[in-house]
Amino acid sequence: MEKDASEPDPSRQRNGVVGVLYGEFTEMLNDRVRYSVSLTESALTVQKISSSPGRTKVVFNLTDCVGCRAYRGPDSADVGAYFTAYFYPFKRRWMSAGVARQRVEQCFRVALVQDPLANLQEAERWARAIRDASVLQAPRRDEHQNHARELVRKADLSQWDALVIMSGDGLLFEVINGLMEREDWQEAIQTPLGILPGGSGNALAASVHHYSQSPPAWNEELLLSCGFMLCKGLVGSMDLVSIHLASRQRLFSFLSLAWGFVADVDIESEKYRHVGAIRFLMGTLVRLASLRVYQGRLAYLPVMEAPKPSKGSIKASHPPSTPQHPSLCSSLPCRLIPNTSPNQNSRHNHNSTNSNHNTITNSSNNAITTNRPETQSDGKTRAPEDSRLPGLDQPVPESWTVVKEEGFVLVLAIYQSHLAEDLWTVPSAMADDGVIHLFYVTAGISRPALLRLFLAMEKGSHLECGCPHLVYEKVKALRLEPISPQGMITVDGEMVEYGPVQAQIHPRLARLICG
Repeated sequence: MEKDASEPDPSRQRNGVVGVLYGEFTEMLNDRVRYSVSLTESALTVQKISSSPGRTKVVFNLTDCVGCRAYRGPDSADVGAYFTAYFYPFKRRWMSAGVARQRVEQCFRVALVQDPLANLQEAERWARAIRDASVLQAPRRDEHQNHARELVRKADLSQWDALVIMSGDGLLFEVINGLMEREDWQEAIQTPLGILPGGSGNALAASVHHYSQSPPAWNEELLLSCGFMLCKGLVGSMDLVSIHLASRQRLFSFLSLAWGFVADVDIESEKYRHVGAIRFLMGTLVRLASLRVYQGRLAYLPVMEAPKPSKGSIKASHPPSTPQHPSLCSSLPCRLIPNTSPNQNSRHNHNSTNSNHNTITNSSNNAITTNRPETQSDGKTRAPEDSRLPGLDQPVPESWTVVKEEGFVLVLAIYQSHLAEDLWTVPSAMADDGVIHLFYVTAGISRPALLRLFLAMEKGSHLECGCPHLVYEKVKALRLEPISPQGMITVDGEMVEYGPVQAQIHPRLARLICG
């Protein structure tokens, strides 16, 4: 007889957590084979009950458990119920060296009484307990800001084949920066990264879907597509962009750097987050009603491309900006500000930018101080060197293009195809094309024209609008210096300190599960 559910349960409560759950069940296909099954906080132990002195015992670590379900059998005359636990433990490969995760199912038949409903309830109790216990083994939910960053910075990455994030783009931003802050960052950043759309923008998920040459998808269809690509498990390269802030903080970005209209909509629409992705439409309409213009300076290192036939090509219209006019900019360097709390950044940067008018210039000095990576006591570098970037307190090299000081409605540097699920910003972009796609819109554009640009972006046709205020350039590095005392700058949709900022692309630094 199996253990009666009415007998005292030997479970022990410790701080509200079930310590031990014990039961005796039969094999799914043979009622004569019986097992004792015990569940602890960390393992499921299965032992065959027999008269043989060497009883077989198998212990399954709950960190390897991916789920458990309870169900009735296919035969309606069967009063028993069943529960099956699914594990992917590391096992030795057959006829090969090394280990790999392999699927293992453990199925048990519950037939304590002649009441099918009571047996099903007992099976469900076990399935629920196994699922709950397996979830407790590894924190997977982001409990506070930078929680994911802290987890991956300290985690033993050898126990996973990949890191999959189900959230918006902000959580992946934390994960990438946590990986790049590790001492073994060179190996850590090679961990394949997967994305499942669970946020408002889901720009990377939309981009990955686009790279697979699939037709456009949104909401549940996009989730299904990304899940399918995770199952395929094809891994490609992904560029990362190193970003330097005025306080000497260094960040790594996979999506975008934004100032002006795009950043304002992203941050100010947070109050509408409860309505989902439509928050961006609401934020866009609100910001269009009171369009802002920001004063600033911009410089960039353009991509030198070989001349191509103009047949079928689209050339972005932009005002001439040549590097041979240093009179537009003086040689005064940017002032690097110390680390401050977020609520102090606006005021501090206001003072800094006001005291540094016309800070970008072209330098003919070949001995430019570049941003070197942080060095540990053992001489190892913390992150790749930004060889294209001078220090923020140095003028830009002569090979850079300097845009004269003027009013900007927005500046957007993006390195994926999509800025959101429904914003196809760079139709030609790829995850590893080694290019920062720089857009900026100058002052003077009307509200209807700006709205038309964003509506056209839904189909990726905004560069065909012929808007004289829209400029598009492919660049390797850039520097942005806001002059307006107030504003917002975002990196991958997350607000960072307001002030001078510069960036450089690092081609194929990370790995992405992209189908």
